Amino acid sequence: MGNTIRATIAFIPSKKCQKFLIGDLEEMPLDKMVDVSGSQLRRFPVQICSFTRLVKLYLSDNKLRNLPQELKQLQSLQILALDFNGFRELPIVVCSLKQLSILYLGNNRLHALPSELSLLKELKTLWIETNYFSDFPDVICELRSLKTLHVGYNQLRCLPKGLNRLEDLSSIWLSGNLFSEFPEVLLEMHFLDVIDVDRNRIRRFPSLAHLKGLKLVIYDHNPCVNAPAVAEGVRRVGRWATNTDEIKEENKQRAGEPLTETKEPEIESQIKPDQDATF
Repeated sequence: MGNTIRATIAFIPSKKCQKFLIGDLEEMPLDKMVDVSGSQLRRFPVQICSFTRLVKLYLSDNKLRNLPQELKQLQSLQILALDFNGFRELPIVVCSLKQLSILYLGNNRLHALPSELSLLKELKTLWIETNYFSDFPDVICELRSLKTLHVGYNQLRCLPKGLNRLEDLSSIWLSGNLFSEFPEVLLEMHFLDVIDVDRNRIRRFPSLAHLKGLKLVIYDHNPCVNAPAVAEGVRRVGRWATNTDEIKEENKQRAGEPLTETKEPEIESQIKPDQDATF
């Protein structure tokens, strides 16, 4: 009942109704953070734009489709969460927030990103998962400070060669797309720590043993016939990730039994790590 009432009040354009949805926002919080997530908002609370020293703004899980030009006043903003809304296009005003370091855009209706996104020179983490991207947004290749990129659960089939220009990128999450081959450009990105291609359509994996910076590769839920070869110490999550026959052979050695020929590795646990731990 509470959510129904809030959803109804959200249609009424009055200050009193706005206050009911987001509470009292007359002064900037001491922690320089505003969180109005899950407030059924259909209009951005413009009074927030007067908090010019605001650092974190969470607008997740609302019903927003646009943002006012006054947002550009928040030039100290470093974290902006717009995920779980109704955006079909990224409001250009977001690209004027030059200090943004983390931008959450997941679970919207986006199919493209504006070229102005390249103005965000300080952006280090970008989430655009669960949108409608069928083509990888080329503008992302201009975000030279990017360290973490989440583009899972879209409709991507390939990655642009220009992605290798992101030399600070350490983790890329591509699960739930339509890749039928392992993206070739990733083979050139020796600086990657984490590669996630879980839940795609990849049948054969190339060797990743030459990627000296790699620490984790997730390739589960693909119709693959092999596991990607990796350097020593790299963790794999997926079919044949660990050769359990090696353990059996060690046990036979201890028991004094004859050793058998090496066989195809068995299937190991398919537990995906918490993605939030990458931050």
